[in-house]
Amino acid sequence: MRAPHAPLVPQFDLSGRNTLGLRSRASYGGVLADEGEMIAAAQFADRMGLPFHLLGGGSNCLLAEEIDAVVGIAGARGRRLQRVGGGVRVTARAGETWDDIVRWTVGQGFGGLENLAGIPGTAGAAPIQNIGAFGVELSDVAESVDVIDTADWTQRRLAAAECGFGYRHSRFKEDPGRFLVTGITLYLPAAWRPVLSHEGLSRGGLSGGASLTGAAQVMGAVLARRGARLPDWRLTGNAGSFFHNPVVPVAAAARIRDVCGHPAPGGVKLPAGKLLDLCGFRGLRRGGAAFSEINALILVNAGGATLRDVDALAARAQDAVRLRFGVDLVQEPSRVGD
Repeated sequence: MRAPHAPLVPQFDLSGRNTLGLRSRASYGGVLADEGEMIAAAQFADRMGLPFHLLGGGSNCLLAEEIDAVVGIAGARGRRLQRVGGGVRVTARAGETWDDIVRWTVGQGFGGLENLAGIPGTAGAAPIQNIGAFGVELSDVAESVDVIDTADWTQRRLAAAECGFGYRHSRFKEDPGRFLVTGITLYLPAAWRPVLSHEGLSRGGLSGGASLTGAAQVMGAVLARRGARLPDWRLTGNAGSFFHNPVVPVAAAARIRDVCGHPAPGGVKLPAGKLLDLCGFRGLRRGGAAFSEINALILVNAGGATLRDVDALAARAQDAVRLRFGVDLVQEPSRVGD
């Protein structure tokens, strides 16, 4: 039986809508083309007494095999550039592919997003976890986030300062389900300066040791670096970095040998991938789930992985790191269902 709202269908298949490639289906689901359909789908879930989940590209989530919920796919597209003052304002609707936005702005001659190239997912998902890479976070360029507030079903524009951005964190994570992101606005100043503080870029990144002087060059170096360290999810299913890089007290970091951390608010940020590597997790497999041979921080679908496989392997990794280093690893992908 079809759901009352046209885009929603029962037993909606999500197996091809998550980058880890887990088999999954929702009680109801569909692609939502605009804000009206988003509200209608969420209200239908409310009437049915079911949770409502909004997904973008499914790049930072773990899906249960059976999700007793209504799952909407943010499908609204549209983006534009507007010159304002000493820079450019970029607006994008939730269904726009994030990497397309980065390549588009750099191709138009505007720098500021190049360090975030190659990150899978959509514009609507980007502020949820405050995506970041190579020394830049979305919060560095975010001006506002457009949302539907399900408390009263109104559309609102939240200034960046209202979004509670932190390391892989935002207000949207603190109050899950309340705000449905419909679009983002970014501001890129005309006075562009490359951010090369990350070790992967500070050494130049070009053949012959040439320096990175333009946004396109930085983007090229970022994409090359990502290609060398991260398996392509289209070939090998994965959800990107599986754990946050933990921040530990300075004294605790000093006791951990062979791991070079970086100063961070609250102490020292340690590379989770290195901790996992030292515990022997590179290439380790459980059922259909495995840690990548390339990078121990990436948990991959080695073939037919189930959520149970992923959970078991992740828990084993967390236990090992806690036992050896006294450090708790926090899982990055969010769970949907189960």
